[in-house]
Amino acid sequence: MLNLSQNGCSVWVTSSTELARTPTFVALGKFDGVHRGHQKVIQPILPPFNRAEDVGNFAETLFASSQTPHVYSTVVTFNPHPQEFFTGQPRTWLTPLDEKIHQLRSLGVEQLVLLPFDKELSALSAEQFVEKILVQQLQAARISVGQDFCFGSNRSGTAVDLKLLAAQYGIPVSIVPLETSACHGPCDSSDVSVASAEETRISTSLIRQLLLRGDLQSANQLLGRAYTLIGTVIKGQQLGRTIGFPTANLQLPKDKFLPCHGVYAVRVLIYDETPDNPENIYLGVMNIGHRPTVNGTYQSVEIHLLDWSGDLYGKKLLVQLERFLRPEQKFSSLEALKTQIQQDCDIARAFFSAES
Repeated sequence: MLNLSQNGCSVWVTSSTELARTPTFVALGKFDGVHRGHQKVIQPILPPFNRAEDVGNFAETLFASSQTPHVYSTVVTFNPHPQEFFTGQPRTWLTPLDEKIHQLRSLGVEQLVLLPFDKELSALSAEQFVEKILVQQLQAARISVGQDFCFGSNRSGTAVDLKLLAAQYGIPVSIVPLETSACHGPCDSSDVSVASAEETRISTSLIRQLLLRGDLQSANQLLGRAYTLIGTVIKGQQLGRTIGFPTANLQLPKDKFLPCHGVYAVRVLIYDETPDNPENIYLGVMNIGHRPTVNGTYQSVEIHLLDWSGDLYGKKLLVQLERFLRPEQKFSSLEALKTQIQQDCDIARAFFSAES
């Protein structure tokens, strides 16, 4: 149970429906990435709330017991991911919990309920899920799902089934059409998520493919924002200092999905400095990889901030990936590496200058 706040806004996070704040407007789904399609599903449950008479008979019954009712905009998802539960294989996320909370908070969501996906939950029929979880425990007054949403034992329930079942309790259900986007770069008809040569269904799996290919521009377009990393600065080998480019070594959650190895132009927000204040956004370059020039033996994420000096150890950073500059490569000497890093910094400066 967490209550995470920022700039007066907070998100109540719980894995227990008993501790959830009720009544609720519920957006149901996995929401990994909180991409443009997910945002459309979340939109119907956000403030300003509709009047009681606009949200169904069940809402009217709930509101009748209070003169000043508040309905909590609530995202309901699953932990662990159902696929991870059934396969036993760990899964990486575009948005691990910390990032998911950050993105939901920026949208105005008030509560995140992480339903423990276990044997008991997976065995619930569609009817039982609606009655027990949505009606009795969460007191849902409105529900929003994507067109392809499935639920209940063996994924037997569809979005249309949910609408019919919820109607028995007077709860309206918004079924949001799949969000599509113009296809760019490496998208092609071989991608399972591609609807046609021109239109692509926005999906978490497609965004992963684009990030692995280095097509950050298309991935960011589908996300509706820059792909982000959130982590803590730890001590590394400090080799960057020896060549005039000190770097912050970022420790990320183990379940964070990383894009292809290489160098990126990034914007960096330091959490200790009120992250939504534009004055506290720094520009930099970031390398993801094994640092082959210095015979690195493990994957690292290192950031060099432009025109900045100070101690970042122990600080929490939010890093926005804005442009993929080049793949990781091995250089013949540290001097050659230094020359290339300077070129990377110059290219990043030019990119940010053109954007401003």
